[in-house]
Amino acid sequence: MFRIITIMFFLAIYQFSFACTNFLITKGASTEGTPMISYSADSHILFGELYHWPAASYPEGTLLDIYEWDTGKYLGKIKQARQTYNVVGNMNEYQVAIGETTYGGKEELGEQPGAIMDYGSLIYVALQRSKSAREAIKIIADLMEEYGYASSGESFSIMDKNEVWIMELIGKGKNEKGAVWVAMMVPDGYICAHANQARIMQFPRKYKDGAISSKEMDKLFDPKVNVVYAEDVVSFAKTNGFYSGEDKDFSFSDVYAPVDFGAARFCEARVWSMFRQVNSSMDKYENYAMGHDLTNRMPLFIKPERKISLKDMMNFMGDHYEGTKMDFGKDIGAGPYESPYRWRPMTWKIDSIDYFHERSTSTQQTGFTFVAQSRDKYPDPIGGILWFGVDDSYFTVYNPMFCGITDVPANYKEGYGSMLDFKPDAAFWVFNQVSNLAYSRYNQIGPIVKEHQSMLADKFLKSIDPISEAATKILAADKNLAIDFITNYSVSESGKTVKHWMDLYGFLFSKFVDGNVKKSDGMKLLDNGNGKNIPPSPSQPGLGEKALREIIKQTGDRYKAR
Repeated sequence: MFRIITIMFFLAIYQFSFACTNFLITKGASTEGTPMISYSADSHILFGELYHWPAASYPEGTLLDIYEWDTGKYLGKIKQARQTYNVVGNMNEYQVAIGETTYGGKEELGEQPGAIMDYGSLIYVALQRSKSAREAIKIIADLMEEYGYASSGESFSIMDKNEVWIMELIGKGKNEKGAVWVAMMVPDGYICAHANQARIMQFPRKYKDGAISSKEMDKLFDPKVNVVYAEDVVSFAKTNGFYSGEDKDFSFSDVYAPVDFGAARFCEARVWSMFRQVNSSMDKYENYAMGHDLTNRMPLFIKPERKISLKDMMNFMGDHYEGTKMDFGKDIGAGPYESPYRWRPMTWKIDSIDYFHERSTSTQQTGFTFVAQSRDKYPDPIGGILWFGVDDSYFTVYNPMFCGITDVPANYKEGYGSMLDFKPDAAFWVFNQVSNLAYSRYNQIGPIVKEHQSMLADKFLKSIDPISEAATKILAADKNLAIDFITNYSVSESGKTVKHWMDLYGFLFSKFVDGNVKKSDGMKLLDNGNGKNIPPSPSQPGLGEKALREIIKQTGDRYKAR
């Protein structure tokens, strides 16, 4: 039964932790020659909002309080940097961006008493202190070594305007401080992805092969270096009985986070579903993605057969396994409106037999999502764009947030609303209203939402370069004026997005109320021509023939007219 005990244990943890997806695109693999990473922060308790840390200077000896990102629990204090950089969401003013997915790994390594740096704090502290991806890797490694690592296994996507890296790490458990880790640069022209399963396997360990250990960090900024690893990543595994083979055969993933059915079906499948859309050779990994052949593991990096655009990335984040054997918008669970969503829990039991629902990239419990794009043709504050959205990545709108902005939109601002505080104009709640309405009649309401999403996305994609060029000209004359210009643009445009979505919700609710469908022209509901605000007779599409035939199949002649 494919290690059903392991599956149930995996899912018990999975359902109450972050379960995210990252896609990593290098400059040579993108249509615009810009590296990109994407991220969905998926959690049933995470409120979607846009974080902001302004650049600041601090006196020597200043301490920084660290709170666990998942829970808000106070963990301790660390030394503050003398100078920090402006950070908007998961991107800083130097176009460095970081995303993550949690893979957990060996259970005994998931707890480290006294450790201060959880994975969320590593991300946001590193962003405030780094000017490049390599510098972020060093800062993360140094912080874990000095203060301990307070989370379970993590995969990080780390990007700057030239390079994209994947870094995987796991703590050392109760008896030793810090973490073991490996970071690998994605070769230019290639792509990578991770989705809650460690993916780095074998890696070189010699400088002549482009690899250095943590003891050789002085060589980190040598462009020939494309692999960095903790000095004890292999010896720690051997000392603790996790591995006994040859050093050259050591695989980080196989030792610290072995793939089982759940890891393949619920995690690696999301990577496979994206990879297969850009490389036809990925069809041979279908059985692996479905959890049926765990020995046929996918490569860490693949070369796409076509270059990937920004809009492709947005679409990848909305994937529901369409066109694959795992497409769950077609079975009986999809209901009469063919919805590719299933309410949790992911596992269920009937007649003492365990079953599960699929887990696609797009899911209803997303807090926030982004596509980060670094553009070296523009100055840093203008070149970096955090395309930011809240709620379900299939229905969200990715708004352009320049990495140099000094304020964030009120509707998206941290603290404006929460999971326990409904504010009708908070972006997270506005987008949830629309998406949850669409879930109720997915094949009727969903296409309308997608039309509006595409319209706004196309508007942003057409305008972002002219706005960037104008900002660059202003920057040459007055930096403060340029920063104000891009701040006003990001704030005002995202505010318009929220207003549009509020209007869209009112229109959709009115159009589809009570199972009827009123006639409309654009977002205007039509009347019957008598000037009394009375609509003409609405259409009543009902449940559809497929569902009606299923009713007959299950009830026989019960509803047959006599």
